[in-house]
Amino acid sequence: MGGGEQDEKHEDEEVNHEKKDKKKNKKEKKEKDDEDEHGDEENSKEKSKKDKKKDKNKEEKNPEDKKDPAKLRQKLEKLESKMQALVAKRDELLRLLNDVEQSSTNEAITETDTPVTS
Repeated sequence: MGGGEQDEKHEDEEVNHEKKDKKKNKKEKKEKDDEDEHGDEENSKEKSKKDKKKDKNKEEKNPEDKKDPAKLRQKLEKLESKMQALVAKRDELLRLLNDVEQSSTNEAITETDTPVTS
C-alpha cells in the first residue's frame, strides 16, 4: 500500500521535472532571441549607452523646441488629434455601456413582468 504513494510521488517528481524543463527551454529560447536581436551582451550594453546618450540629446533639444512656434503648433496639433481620438473611443464605450445596461434592465423587467402560472 505504501508503494502506491511512492508511485504518486515519483509521478509528481516527473511532472515537476517536465515543468522545469519547459521553463528552462522557454528561458533559453528567449535569451537566444534577445541575443539574435541585440547581438552579444557587449553590443547590448553599448546600445543601452547609446540610448542613454540619445535621451540626453532629446533633453537638450527640448528648450529649443519650446521657443519655436512652428514646433509648438505641431505638438499642439498632434496632442489635439490624440485627444479627439480618445474622445471618440470614450463616446463609443459610453454608447456600448448604455446599450448593455438598457438590454440588461429590459431583460430584468421582462422577467419580472411575466406572470407565474400554477
